[in-house]
Amino acid sequence: MSIAEADRTRVWDATSIREDFPILARTVRDGRRLVYLDSAATSQKPRTVLDAERYYYETANAAVHRGAHQLAEEATEAYEGARARIASFVGARADDVVFTRNATEGLNLIAYAFSNATAKSIHGAVLPDGGEQFVLAPGDEIVVTEMEHHANLVPWQEVCAKTGALLRWIPITDEGRLDLDAMKDIIGPRTKVVSFTHQSNLLGTINDVAAVSQAAREVAALVVLDACQSIPHQAVDVSTLDVDAVAWSGHKMLGPTGIGCLWMRPEIADAMSPFITGGSMIETVTMAESTFAAPPTRFEAGVPMVAQAVGLAAACDYLDALGMHEVAAHEHRLTQRTLDGLAAIPGVRVIGPTVNESRGSAVSFVVDGIHPHDLGQVLDDRGVAVRVGHHCAWPTCRRMNVPATTRVSPYLYNDVSDIDAFLSALQDSRKFFGVA
Repeated sequence: MSIAEADRTRVWDATSIREDFPILARTVRDGRRLVYLDSAATSQKPRTVLDAERYYYETANAAVHRGAHQLAEEATEAYEGARARIASFVGARADDVVFTRNATEGLNLIAYAFSNATAKSIHGAVLPDGGEQFVLAPGDEIVVTEMEHHANLVPWQEVCAKTGALLRWIPITDEGRLDLDAMKDIIGPRTKVVSFTHQSNLLGTINDVAAVSQAAREVAALVVLDACQSIPHQAVDVSTLDVDAVAWSGHKMLGPTGIGCLWMRPEIADAMSPFITGGSMIETVTMAESTFAAPPTRFEAGVPMVAQAVGLAAACDYLDALGMHEVAAHEHRLTQRTLDGLAAIPGVRVIGPTVNESRGSAVSFVVDGIHPHDLGQVLDDRGVAVRVGHHCAWPTCRRMNVPATTRVSPYLYNDVSDIDAFLSALQDSRKFFGVA
């Protein structure tokens, strides 16, 4: 029996968990044990997720919401059942969750609503009821933070370029936390939307959602949350967050690639025009014009990612069996081990919070005298898989005065032995490059 099927009161046993993940049994680099510490980039998949996708393809594969035959009915049931399961994982109603290809598409969907509504208003096109809140005028402001992933920065830059709105950002401190005092001068009467990360993929910082949302609400701004690094690692209930939209990815939470989710408050989704148009998302079509279906169908044009949704639902089952509070507690212990180990090595500097409070398990660092890319290669030669580079957060690296970092990001299938293997390989790397 896998630990995911066992009573969650059992002592955490990462060895048993690893047995559920076929890829973690393989070796790399001349027979070395794979120490996978790159889950902030993408997580590995348990056998139950792989089996769920395969079972769907073998038994019910068909076009959903269309055919009248039994396979189509079963495929539709599987798809909408998966939506309901995934929604329940984050405390949402099924009808408020839109499937996207990834979180990047979800964030672009929200951003496009502003440039789309603004363009339509200029030409006198009819907007959905409430659509005026997405219309921007020159001088209106969009607020992000200095720790955003490019997926939550570049789309807003594009909106500003198209509408004349101004992009502003909440700065971060030298420790890698939001400067909430400075935020008071950033969010103001011209702010129309505040979009920020729940948990930084580079710094590991967990942001105070309530504090940022309250500042946005005081000026009636919409609030968008990038939860890619939080939903896989801690219990998140979107219904208790004072935000209007939450985007996250499936592949970072044990699910398949090619699927993301966007939760929106129903009054926000109802007021938005679609991002992608075509088949399946329409209500009526004539040669002159079209009307669109209600959400979430309005935002799911074309053939949907049915098998991926089924797989992601299975991932939610797996995570719930473990317990998200238990997952977070386990990662907290591994993070402390990582921070303590790095602090004991001369010439190593953590980029981000060095205190294991309001931070996630992604730990970025630099080593004096070694470029992150060179370090990553030597670690890989020893079987340790980490991420190197700017982590799609180039402005954050500039703010922290580093060109790039090495990032270690453990997850539920890692244990202390993995952290110690990484720290040992790091010490060997310092000797290899002559900086020890």
